[in-house]
Amino acid sequence: MLTNTQTTPKKKRPYLYEVDLMRIFFIFGVLLNHTTTTFAAQMASSGWPHLLLNSTHLMIHFTRMGFMFMTGLVLTLNYYHRNSWPSFFKKRFAGSGWPYLLWNLVLMIFATLLLLPGFSCANFGSTYLSAILHGDQFYMYYILVTLQLYLLFPLIVKLFKHWSHAHNRILLISFLIQLGLMFAIKYGLPHVDRSNWLWWFRAYGVNVFTYQFYFIFGAYTSLHYQEVNNFIQCHIKPIAAVTLTLGLGTIAYYAWNRGILGLTHTAAVSPHQPYMLVYDSLMIVFVFWIGKCYAYWRQHGIWNWFEKFVRNGAKVSFGIYLDQTIGLTILSGLLSLINIPDWALLLLIPLGYIFVIAISFGIAWFCYRVAPFGILIGRPQVHLFKKKGMVLHDHTNKAIITTTEK
Repeated sequence: MLTNTQTTPKKKRPYLYEVDLMRIFFIFGVLLNHTTTTFAAQMASSGWPHLLLNSTHLMIHFTRMGFMFMTGLVLTLNYYHRNSWPSFFKKRFAGSGWPYLLWNLVLMIFATLLLLPGFSCANFGSTYLSAILHGDQFYMYYILVTLQLYLLFPLIVKLFKHWSHAHNRILLISFLIQLGLMFAIKYGLPHVDRSNWLWWFRAYGVNVFTYQFYFIFGAYTSLHYQEVNNFIQCHIKPIAAVTLTLGLGTIAYYAWNRGILGLTHTAAVSPHQPYMLVYDSLMIVFVFWIGKCYAYWRQHGIWNWFEKFVRNGAKVSFGIYLDQTIGLTILSGLLSLINIPDWALLLLIPLGYIFVIAISFGIAWFCYRVAPFGILIGRPQVHLFKKKGMVLHDHTNKAIITTTEK
């Protein structure tokens, strides 16, 4: 029996090492996507290497939606059972808002100094303001979408809590809404005059509702973690087979978009397509399984260097996303200095990819380790207004995972 002065020892909650691996997988997938785009820009548009690179682009375009899924997952892991929304908004907007403002500023200064097209001292102020409002520079659209999600996240929590016994139904309805959106975006919007629409509706790529299913899917996975894991483990063979088939099918899908539908390359590789919704969802599930394999491997003799790499990479994955433009810009500049056949450029992609990873990882790690640059990646070393007990960064443990019997 415990006396009134005794307390139950606090049990240490298990850490979700699979989430670290998923973070690394998705951010490196983003870098691969953008690296191949950089190489394609240096090739002759009529050559077979350029066509080959373009036709495989959709295969690695699931990473954007993977990032959205991870955002919903981690937010729910950390905040589902907390009710202090003012502190949530303060922490989240500071953690993402300052990097968003500062990286736009820093990168725009460098772009102006390098005399890159579209940037000059004369239009610096207006260009910077436009970038902040629209998130259309330096791959910052993800941050702008995330800032919108923060405003809606309390409503997502309320949705799942209010219909606590209907979570499967919420997920299904969300998927059907997403499917309808994808059909509307691909087959409807190109034939509609949107010139008088508000920018937020015209630029659907930075509209948070365009990604609503992936946020809901992430939240659902957090709340039914063991149930989702058990389902994946029991059905991984058909999941992997269908995912691989759909991945290879993206090549034919690209050809159909271009040859039959007559779409531009940009429209043909858009992630906002019905086919991609199914493929992206299955890839997210497959990557989740890979993450669980890593967690098991880690407990049964993983290489020390690999475990350290994943652990450190997960810490700075957000920073890698933010600073990727630097490595990609340097790579583009180096490629412009060499004159080699397109097939040789194709062979150089692995080296270029490693180069971009090294630059992006190195800058993010520097910011993480050296004060006061941590603020650039959402991990400030100095906290001017820190309160006692305040959680400053996202944790990937099972602190708030609920039962899966709902």
